[in-house]
Parts: sequence; C-alpha cells; structure tokens
Amino acid sequence: MTQPTLRLAILDDYLGLGQAIVDWKQIPNLAVVSYRDHVYDEAQLIDRLGEFDFVMRIRERTEFTEQVLRSLPRLKMILATGMRNARSINLKVTDELGIVVSATEAQHQTTVELTWALILGYFRCIQSETASLRAGGWQVTLGRGLAGKTLGILGLGNMGIPVAQIGKAFGMRVVTWSRNMTAERAAAHGVESVTKDELFTQSDVVTIHMPMSDDNAGIIGAKEIARMKPDAFLVNTSRAQLIDEKALLVALQSRRIGGAGLDVFETEPLPCDHPYRSLPNVIATPHIGFVTKENMEEFFHTSLANLKAFLAGSPVNVITATRPFLPESQVARQLHARP
Repeated sequence: MTQPTLRLAILDDYLGLGQAIVDWKQIPNLAVVSYRDHVYDEAQLIDRLGEFDFVMRIRERTEFTEQVLRSLPRLKMILATGMRNARSINLKVTDELGIVVSATEAQHQTTVELTWALILGYFRCIQSETASLRAGGWQVTLGRGLAGKTLGILGLGNMGIPVAQIGKAFGMRVVTWSRNMTAERAAAHGVESVTKDELFTQSDVVTIHMPMSDDNAGIIGAKEIARMKPDAFLVNTSRAQLIDEKALLVALQSRRIGGAGLDVFETEPLPCDHPYRSLPNVIATPHIGFVTKENMEEFFHTSLANLKAFLAGSPVNVITATRPFLPESQVARQLHARP
C-alpha cells in the first residue's frame, strides 16, 4: 500500500531556490511546494498552509503568531533558518502544541560585507557615477575617502567587531556605544567607547549592529538623527524597527543628513510607492545581507537533514521557548513527532 503523501511548503522563496539546491526526493512520498510571493494577511497564510505537514521558512520573512499556529492542526514541524527566530515564531505555542522548530547555522560576515558595500557606495558616489556612465556621461560627483573619518558603531558583537576592524584598516577612527559597553571592552578591539550623544555628534558614518528587542526598538530616533553631521551616513543592516522610520524619512527628505544605506524595512517586500525606492540620498537593497549562495546552501541542506532526522526519530537541532537560539555547538536533542 502506498504511504500517505507528506507535504512541505517553502515560504517566501523569492529567488525560486526551493527545489534547485537540494533534492527533496530523498524523502519518499514528500510533495514540495515552493512559494515565491509573500503573504501579508494571516487568514490567507492559514488558508495557504492548511494542508501542509511541514513548513520551511527562510529567515524571518513570515511570522508565525499564536493565531496562525493554532489554526494549522496538521503542522508538525517548522524548518526555520538562521539562529534568531524567537521574536517571529511563538515558541511557547509551538512547545505547547508539540510543533518541532528546527534551526540552521548562518554566516555572519555576509552582512558585514554588505554594510561596507553600502558605506563605500555612498562615499564614492557609486550610484551617480555608474548611472552617468550608462547614460553616456563621465564623472559627475566628487567622492570622499574614508581615512581620517569617524565610524560610529552601535553594538560591538559578532557583526560590530569585524565592521570595526575593517574601518580601522581603512584608517578610520572607530567609536562605539551600547548600554553595556565599557571602555575596557571597546579597547580590547582597538575601539573607543563614547556616549550615545557623542557617537551621533562625532561620526561620519553611523552603523547599527544590535539585535531587535523591546529595549532596542526605536533606539535611533529624531533626537539622535538631529545630532548627526549634515553629510553623515546612517547604515542599517540589522532590523528596521531599530530606527524611527518617520524621523529618518524627514531627515532624508529635508537633506538634514547626507544619506542612508538600508537593507531592512518595516514592511517587506518594500511597497512599490515607498520613498526609500526613489530618494536620491538612499542606497537601498532588498534585504540581501544574508542572501548569499553559501548561506542558502546551508539553509537548505541543513533543513533537509533536519527533516530526514525528524522523520527517522533521530536527534534534530531545535529551538524552543527556553532555548530560543541555536547554540554554536549545534547541541542536538531527541524529539518525538507530533501525534
């Protein structure tokens, strides 16, 4: 007798990679459906996923709220990707319902690379110069070098530290601030600890590398932006909610600051009529900080392995309400399938 078909949905697969990187046929009787669009409405999301046993989620593109989870009685497992999923998956509810949430590793340096691509793009006027060249013109702007400029970093962690090291290699003065920063900790990385006000007043570039939390929401607001130099550049490759969007838009539209480099937005995909798509002093990228060949291969290969292990009753790398982040050691735990 043929076994009943299991169904896997891959959400927000913008690039159509869902069945290109791994061979899901390694799992017998598994039907895979990859969705390249994003569903904003919870009711539509519930309707889409009602017949699926498993869901693969690419980073935090789709949120799994209590309402969504309780409306999907067939769901047995969420193949989450990356290590930080706690704010966008209600882990207390998945624990209660017995829905397994697995996770994968992710490379940090890819976002560091993009951070510097945005900074260099602004200082060397890459957008204007390439547009001129494509239109048949030649030099139209006067770029600036980085040596001797001040780089301000909010958050000196996994991403902030390499960003600081690269800034120093360019000959920049590097300053940092966070609520728990100390002079000793900053000095250990060759960085100067300053107050929050000093960072925004002195920096030629401000880049934020903090995790999203209730305490950090809106940590850059109108007050901080008002302290920035008129030609300073603000970079956000972390989370959109860390910056007051209205205050930033006012500053950009009035040319109060030099510009902004943005890879994250409050609504994603970004609405077609959003000012960030057209403001000349904005360099915007469509949340590609983690989107590299290497990270996608990690996400898909590990997710396939996690699903195979789950179906075999073997240990799987999971996150729960009490253990919301995947440890670097990839500690495994024995799981039991949802009834």
